[in-house]
Formats: sequence, C-alpha cells, structure tokens
Amino acid sequence: MKRSTIDLWVGLFVAIGIASVVFLSLKVANLTPQSSTQSYTVTADFDNIGGLKVKAPVKSAGVLVGRVSNIQLDSKTYQAKVTLAIDKQYQFSRDVSAEILTAGLLGEQYIGLTEGGDPDTLEPGGKITLTSSALVLEQLIGKFMTSFAEKGSSDSSTHADKAAPQQ
Repeated sequence: MKRSTIDLWVGLFVAIGIASVVFLSLKVANLTPQSSTQSYTVTADFDNIGGLKVKAPVKSAGVLVGRVSNIQLDSKTYQAKVTLAIDKQYQFSRDVSAEILTAGLLGEQYIGLTEGGDPDTLEPGGKITLTSSALVLEQLIGKFMTSFAEKGSSDSSTHADKAAPQQ
C-alpha cells in the first residue's frame, strides 16, 4: 500500500476514536441532550444529600422516571431543597416517598421513589414530604469506629476489674 493510503486510514481511525471518546464522556456525565418528553416538577427536602448532583437520575422500581433539575439550600430550615423533573407519563400518589440511594457501594447517587397508597396523585409543583437522606459512608465508618473504641475501652476496664485481687 502507498504511504498516503495508510495515513488516510490511520487518520480515519483516530477521528472515529476521538468521536467515540467524546460521546462516551458526555454519556457518562449525563450531558447528552435529553429527549423532548414533557415533564413536571416536584420538590423534596432532605437533611443530607451526600454527593447527589444536578441531572442525577430519579428512579422508581429501577426504571428511570426523571432527573434532578435543581438543588438549593433552604436558608430557613437549612435543608437541601431538591427539585425533580418527572416525565409526564409517570404519575405518583401524594404519599410517594423519596430516598437518596447509591448505585453499588461507591457508585453514583440517585433518588429512588416508592409509590404510596393514596389514590390522589401528586400535582405538578407539589412537594414530597416523606424523604430519607443519603447514607454517608464516612459517617457510618466514624460511628462504627467510635462504637468499637467504646466497646474496647469498656472491655478492658472489665478485665482490669476481674484481674484485681480481692481483699
């Protein structure tokens, strides 16, 4: 083959590689253009959102039903006010519950919705009142280590009492 033909094929291969890396990067970062489905917004207040980010998925029974559209700190209650954009095709009851979950042990955080039993549906602009905050791994490890240290110190004092000679 001629040198120019080889250069053309290598250039084409590199261009396709760069385009696929850009596409995958946008897909992973949730920056790909969303479909033009209609949605409605609802809000939910959380004490701790952990690493939840704007454009994080909102799922119900593992199915993507929307995205997080905004996160703000309420200056009166000092809670995180999360705005969810839910696809219009999914209607939830007024007593739906929302919790912040993690995909895998250290994966991305998302909001999981669990349907309630109220026959009335949540209106656009409504508020989800039943919420569970994110479990922060660092806090769990800290609590475990603290309880382990307290247990260790109480065990050593018990052993010291048993080892002391009786008079």
